[in-house]
Amino acid sequence: MHYFEYKNDQLYCESVPLRHIAEQVGTPVFVYSRSTLERHFKVFEEPFASVDHLICFSMKACSNIAILHVFSELGGGVDIVSGGELFRALKAGVDPSRVVYSGVGKTASEMDEALAAGILMFNVESEEELDLLDKRAQLLGTTARMAFRVNPDVDPRTHPYISTGMRRNKFGIQFDRATDLYLRAKEMVGIDPVGVDCHIGSQLTELSPFMDAVAKLRGLVEDLRKHDIDIRYLDIGGGLGIPYDEEDPPLPADYGAAILDGVSDLNLKLILEPGRLLTGNAGVMITKVLYLKQGPEKLFVIVDAAMNDLIRPSLYQAYHSVWKVQRKAGESDAGDRIVADIVGPICESGDFLAQARELEQVQSGDLLVLMSAGAYGFSMSSNYNSRPRAAEVLVDNERFYVIRQRETYDDLIRGERLPEGARPHRNRKGVHDVFRGLYRGSDSVQKRPGG
Repeated sequence: MHYFEYKNDQLYCESVPLRHIAEQVGTPVFVYSRSTLERHFKVFEEPFASVDHLICFSMKACSNIAILHVFSELGGGVDIVSGGELFRALKAGVDPSRVVYSGVGKTASEMDEALAAGILMFNVESEEELDLLDKRAQLLGTTARMAFRVNPDVDPRTHPYISTGMRRNKFGIQFDRATDLYLRAKEMVGIDPVGVDCHIGSQLTELSPFMDAVAKLRGLVEDLRKHDIDIRYLDIGGGLGIPYDEEDPPLPADYGAAILDGVSDLNLKLILEPGRLLTGNAGVMITKVLYLKQGPEKLFVIVDAAMNDLIRPSLYQAYHSVWKVQRKAGESDAGDRIVADIVGPICESGDFLAQARELEQVQSGDLLVLMSAGAYGFSMSSNYNSRPRAAEVLVDNERFYVIRQRETYDDLIRGERLPEGARPHRNRKGVHDVFRGLYRGSDSVQKRPGG
């Protein structure tokens, strides 16, 4: 469920018309619904109320500090995969004792930062990483709590780019080596093996892969306890899918029941790492139609958003529903339709947001919304073709907040320098004279008309 709906043929987020946000902030812009974020968190957490647990949002899905703060206020933590994500989490006010650190390529400096912050646990993915973590912990005079991320070789039946729990994937350690590595970790001065971790993939739409993985994890925990290794945490990752088009993923209640059926008697603290499940359908991207172009074989709707803003369609062949911000009076699915590719200004044939999509009639100046863009939307955006990244907005009932200002041209070259002695050609008009006033700022808080 989400809080994006039509009222009198105008699309709203909660009590704010999206047209008003586009007028005030410009396009493209990502818009998130706080009510949806909070609802998704609570619905996901509810099935685990009977056991000790911690919900650690997989922040790679959507890393704006305002979003992280929403989940932190609800008692959640975060799953991080870089030092930059740790920095963001702490800036957002996340309690470091609710941070777990995943990822296959942690550097020494990143380990030091996390040890100094006092995070809950490292999810270690290789033997060499374990050796380095032990050294860094000893140098800092502390102990690193850790879990091995084990690879159970379970087929998640999802897109190959987001499958992480099979033998051929780069993630985790081989399942049949886990006990030996835990015994080695137990003897290390700087290491405290406290948990077991697993994450098999993303956008899963069936329960059976989760159940297969949990069964293997249970056997490993029982084996480790026979060797007097005190496993106190079981991190089962995330991956539960959302409906983008016609998918029918399991409900969080059914997912929770399946997990608890396999591990509730182990007396462990469960760590769960939902990502897109919390933010995917809580966010959208608004874009404006620039031109319609009829080619020899297809119609192109050219918009001001592009693959640098939302790369999922190009990268994963992902589907995002397209809604109009303002429908004509009475316009519905029964109205006049067109079939078109929605494409952006990027100089790549792969720059598309939708292909061969049946749409309501559109024209230059219309505002379109790419639904379900709250996960892996802005967080995967880039400056390709020297395009400033979009603004981000959080809606809270009748008010909206600009939680990330739109980038400017100056932002594009921040940190760049001409080599010493270079003498660039100077126009009669300086570059700031040319571009002055073209990018206007926005107040951090806006109200709806009359609000």
